[in-house]
Amino acid sequence: MWECATNKQHAMLHLLLGILQDGRRFLSRKQPLALAIPSLQTKPKCSIIATPLLSYTGVIMPSIHFSLLPYSPGVCLVVSGPGLIHALGGMANANMNCWPVIVVGGSSDQNQETTGAFQEFPQVEACRLYSKFSARPSSLDMIPSVVEKAVRTSMYGRPGAVYVDISGDMVNAKVNRSRVREVPCCPPPPVSLADNMSITEALAVLKGAKRPLLIIGKGAAHGRAEGPLRELVEGCGLPFLPTPMGKGLLPDNHPNCVAAARSRALLQADVVVLLGARLNWILHFGLPPRFDPHVKVIQVDLCAEEMGNNVRPAAALLGDISAVVKQLLDHVRKDGWKYPADTEWWTTLKQKMDANTKMTMALALQVTSPMTYYQVFHHIGQLLPRDCILVSEGANTMDIGRTMLPNCLPRHRLDAGTFGTMGVGLGFAIAAAAVQRGQNTGQRVVCVEGDSAFGFSGMEVETMCRYKLPVVIIVVNNNGIYSGVDAETWEMMGKMGELTTVAPPVTLLPDARYDEVMNAFGGRGFLVRTKEELLSALQISLSDWERPSLLNVLIDPSSDRKQQEFPWLTRSNL
Repeated sequence: MWECATNKQHAMLHLLLGILQDGRRFLSRKQPLALAIPSLQTKPKCSIIATPLLSYTGVIMPSIHFSLLPYSPGVCLVVSGPGLIHALGGMANANMNCWPVIVVGGSSDQNQETTGAFQEFPQVEACRLYSKFSARPSSLDMIPSVVEKAVRTSMYGRPGAVYVDISGDMVNAKVNRSRVREVPCCPPPPVSLADNMSITEALAVLKGAKRPLLIIGKGAAHGRAEGPLRELVEGCGLPFLPTPMGKGLLPDNHPNCVAAARSRALLQADVVVLLGARLNWILHFGLPPRFDPHVKVIQVDLCAEEMGNNVRPAAALLGDISAVVKQLLDHVRKDGWKYPADTEWWTTLKQKMDANTKMTMALALQVTSPMTYYQVFHHIGQLLPRDCILVSEGANTMDIGRTMLPNCLPRHRLDAGTFGTMGVGLGFAIAAAAVQRGQNTGQRVVCVEGDSAFGFSGMEVETMCRYKLPVVIIVVNNNGIYSGVDAETWEMMGKMGELTTVAPPVTLLPDARYDEVMNAFGGRGFLVRTKEELLSALQISLSDWERPSLLNVLIDPSSDRKQQEFPWLTRSNL
């Protein structure tokens, strides 16, 4: 089988990450499946990082690859049956977030189908629900063609997950090389432009706006649109709002960033330009009460099916984000149009931003024991390197951290994403650290976790210690999901009856020693209660490149977000 895949014109993908269960045995036979996957570069390049993981997050973490190498999918190798089933959550996560991921799964022998074979499961059929493409090569000589289509499908159009199934009897089989059709390397995705008339219509709507707003989504991050976007924002003087993983395309401290007045900007904008963002739950569907009922939407997206979802656009610009923004710029340069800086809209936004910033800073500068979310994030933000890869997941931890931990560079932030998936953080961090080590960039990887989120995949600290990946994990520990109880209250509840029936389901064990889990595997663990301990532990961790660190930061269990004008999740009135 494998001889058919070793043509040197077919170079390996840059990254192979996420081997579930005993998938490492698959690699130990030195069978180069990855050679069947054409490289996306013009020259062959072999670079594999094989990282066996302990949990299903192993399939999710390759999707970080989109943020580090242009137009390259990540690859995950899983074993049959339960191994593949554990990968389905990761495939769904990648597909929902539009990340190119290739999952290669082993399966039971074809001649044993329907006989109750070891780990027999309808894998190809199951994966169709969670991917763009799912197939098993019909014969050995078809492997290159099927894999090439999988690679191409994962990247072209709206990126997503794909699945290639390799049955057990194919693993040791052979085929005459002359029977195998040579498949050329897959080129980068074609770049499409928007219709010129649609560009003219969009600019007419934008120029007529009294309260314009650009919303920059992670689609723009995937499209490497930061250069043209900066020119559009600065050249036209427009306010912009990044979505969670659109942060960093322009720095959070950019004078035109209105993230500190997010609710006001969404509510009062009369024209919204969607740049690689979707009007889903994250943007409250573009509907009242979070948006003006008469708002006009200019939608820029590479997926035609996305146009008009929830709100009919005043102008639909179908094409590559970067290319379409350049089209807009070409037209704007001709007449020199710029949105005035002295408008009532800018005054409203700046006043709201100032008020919110002052309120947040007042919370951050309080001196209390134990600390609160705002104090912790304020001190962390003072020490984080500007170019660090920031991974964040949790409830309040992720929500508050998003507003207080700055992102200055594109594609340097990963969180629970569109699917709201918890348990991805440590997998993301492992992938980022492995890539950074391979590229020797000197960037730190910092993973900020809520205590509940950490619990989903906390044992991956063993993977970090095993490979000496210098990830800095910060667990913001409030003893629960959204809120917990202190040790004294926990003890009182225990006296009231059986804890399984008395304790609220959102509470976790008070003051759990997550730091000792890291210590047990040979990393650095710190128990943090005060500002001084936090700053000291973080400085030590950021200076240590030999092993991972975990800061277990105990905060007030009742600490919460400041009062919000609207709930975070928009629900139906039905």
